[in-house]
Amino acid sequence: MDHITAPAGSIAERLDEWRLGLGLWWRSMKEIAGHLREHPLALAGAIVLVIYVVLAVLSPYITPYNINRGNLRERLIPPAWEEGGTWDHPLGTDPQGRDLLARILHGGRVSLTVGVLSVGISALIGTVLGALCGFFRGWLDNLVSRVADLLLAFPYLIFAIGMMAFLGPGFGNLIMALTFKSWVEFFRLVRGEMLAQKTQEYVEAARVSGEGKLAIIAREILPNIYNSIFVLATLRMGYLIIMEASLSFLGLGLPANIPAWGSMVSAGRDYLLTAWWVSTLPGIAILILVLAINLFGEGLRDILDPRLKVET
Repeated sequence: MDHITAPAGSIAERLDEWRLGLGLWWRSMKEIAGHLREHPLALAGAIVLVIYVVLAVLSPYITPYNINRGNLRERLIPPAWEEGGTWDHPLGTDPQGRDLLARILHGGRVSLTVGVLSVGISALIGTVLGALCGFFRGWLDNLVSRVADLLLAFPYLIFAIGMMAFLGPGFGNLIMALTFKSWVEFFRLVRGEMLAQKTQEYVEAARVSGEGKLAIIAREILPNIYNSIFVLATLRMGYLIIMEASLSFLGLGLPANIPAWGSMVSAGRDYLLTAWWVSTLPGIAILILVLAINLFGEGLRDILDPRLKVET
């Protein structure tokens, strides 16, 4: 029986395409890093974001304390710089005597994981639907656009509260609740860009050369709009982290055995006058992280969006 093998030339061409794509991506990353030097606030945001990621990854090795095991004899110890504080617990302890530094570091890991997964899934769904609807139009475009308009009619927090009340606390349920509505922004962005790009000359040239419709979407149009998708993903990540913290604050986010910044802020409400650090320090961690993400995202938008570049 004869074996059918792919022509060696086609495999080599595919490998060359991948090498070219990786080379262009690496070059664009180097250009972004170079441009960040001209945007000090964006560079500061990127540095803070990297610090958060490193601390989240290394959190089990930074502090030896168990995140859920406390000691009531050490409850509400103030931070080390306060009177009565100790460097055994640099940021103090909570009402159950649990080390606050260990819980804040683990909460950072939770927030970053939720933010990355929610944004990634939302971007994937929104990009696929936006590309198909914007290129092919027809009944699919009408259907998905009406669903998107319906979802936009609901305030995000109220919608997420309703979903979490129905689904119940849990990591998977939280990702589902955040993703169920956040794909709409990516859909609208990609659909609009697809409508604008599909009439350009390079798309017509690809059609004439015999490329299929899906190949034109994947190889020709999407590489020209991925910058806009990346910028939107960065900006939406901070918003989704705030949403996760809000749901956790209300007791509708993650289970009680998983430290989350929102639930930590909620747990310290009754101690604001006597143990301010229980709520304040996790709140400051949320503030700094979201501010860093937004500064980095705004800088990326200025760098990557050609419509904002001033010709000199």
